[in-house]
Amino acid sequence: MSALTKLPAGSLTEETTVRTDDGAALAVTVLGPLSPGPGSGTTVVLSHGWAAGRRVWGTVADRLIRDGHRVVLYDQRGHGASGLGTGPITIRRLGADLAAVLGETGSRDAVLVGHSGGGFAAMEYATAEPALARRLRGLVLLGTAAHDQDTPDSEVRMMGSALFSRALARPALGRRLLGQTMGKRVDPYALEVNRQMFAAASPQVRADCFRSSRGMDLRAKLAAVTTPAVVLAGENDRVIAPALGEAVAASLPDARFEQLPGAGHMLPLERPGDVVRAVAGLLARPRP
Repeated sequence: MSALTKLPAGSLTEETTVRTDDGAALAVTVLGPLSPGPGSGTTVVLSHGWAAGRRVWGTVADRLIRDGHRVVLYDQRGHGASGLGTGPITIRRLGADLAAVLGETGSRDAVLVGHSGGGFAAMEYATAEPALARRLRGLVLLGTAAHDQDTPDSEVRMMGSALFSRALARPALGRRLLGQTMGKRVDPYALEVNRQMFAAASPQVRADCFRSSRGMDLRAKLAAVTTPAVVLAGENDRVIAPALGEAVAASLPDARFEQLPGAGHMLPLERPGDVVRAVAGLLARPRP
């Protein structure tokens, strides 16, 4: 796994493949420390957003491992090293993919962290399988929404265009085009990592993902998800408005919303410390 920081010495790495019921081969990394730590015994599963990949979690995963956690990361279908199955990309399908990863890696009682489209998948999983969701230790939802994601035709066409792909392939231009996805005073290397991931996603997968959230509204179903949750939103997120994250927290019975000053949409790259802090806060709560 590529990362913004190196994995700590003594960590265990296992690369595996999870096959879905429609034939998609999902690339999965399982990371764990050799020695128990203060957070040992808990798995944290990380679900990335569209046009990203496992790489987006590099610093987050590093810090979680150092805290003694087992960490599971996977590439969404059509991203990174994961293939496409026979079915179309839909929110329901991405939730089912996450269920397969949780089941095959023995992570049903994990803290589940989802960013952006990965948050859609996490909420779909939690609402589609409420009995299993109740076994989760917690949900951390980053820069995400439960509704109002009706991507216009013009944006879908742009995501699928060859011209946009050629622009993303040029480092300086690509970073400039994606600059609105990040907040203030961002590490230039994080900007480049974001560009590389976006450029690596195929145009068709980008278009299909952005099209898939049209008509999504999970708010009513979230009312039945009693799993403790933290919802984080960047103050300067111009991809998914912070108010939509606040609506997610309001829909969940046991959720805390926090807006991060100066941050944009790419919270795993911009604010890894806040992500890890949210996980730690959930784990500090006694099990129900």
